[in-house]
Amino acid sequence: MSMLLIRGSFRVNGGSKPDGDTIPFIPDNAEDWKLVPGCTGIRPKADGRAGVRLEGVDTLETHYSNGSYGPERHQPLKFAHKAADALLNWLGFISIERHSDECVTTTPDSVPGYILTRGADAYGRCVALVGRRTPPAYSGYEIGVGEDLLKKTVNHHLLSTGLAYPAFYASLPAHLREVLKAAALEARAASKGVWSEDVTVKGAKITGISSITDDAVILPKLFRRLKDYLDHDPDNTSLACFPAFLAGAADQFRILPDDDLITGLHRVVEITNGHTLRMTRSCEEIVFDEK
Repeated sequence: MSMLLIRGSFRVNGGSKPDGDTIPFIPDNAEDWKLVPGCTGIRPKADGRAGVRLEGVDTLETHYSNGSYGPERHQPLKFAHKAADALLNWLGFISIERHSDECVTTTPDSVPGYILTRGADAYGRCVALVGRRTPPAYSGYEIGVGEDLLKKTVNHHLLSTGLAYPAFYASLPAHLREVLKAAALEARAASKGVWSEDVTVKGAKITGISSITDDAVILPKLFRRLKDYLDHDPDNTSLACFPAFLAGAADQFRILPDDDLITGLHRVVEITNGHTLRMTRSCEEIVFDEK
């Protein structure tokens, strides 16, 4: 499978709030953004910087808001910050200072690297595999991406250390998905990172918003849906209506190895006693369709 390679640098100083799966990137040639398929939604800043969303991974939220209602929320910060710091350290940042508003100051100011991409997401972020230092080919060209190159990305690193959940979308080829899946399963078997405390499938008791911001370590996508649900009606802590809320969100996905398209995460969520929530399928079994 081929992906577009863009050479440039990663820079977070200047008000950015990088988390474990999103990082600002500046191409050496800002015109390269125009080469990204479907990139009309990418609007780089004056210095050429735009957000890159790591392909195939999802890390605990350091700050999340749906932009419509409710305050910005985070997941348990121990693992959220570990993932964000691991991303920056891996790229080559030596010193990381995190401020109370989640903005970050780093030394050095920027580090060289590259991205491998096939397009952008609905939020205008370039979805990519992320590499460090010197790229394996010239910028602006498509190159083949196999197992060896994938294992040199921070995407694979975060899954292998257990600091990220696998988050697969249909655009990621199956052979690359299997490599990332294997890294995640090995980390889970060793109880690394989030897997030492994850209760997504085991089940978590949800008695209010603090249950998911401070206590339960769960799949970030499930956290985002729960946050939106709980903040929509802060006085109601019952999960009785959460399945209907999930149905309304209409996430579309397939459960491997089946190819049938399923609509709504309520199909894989189980609620007991009004407050105990669990997913009935593991995240690596699910492949989402882009919306």
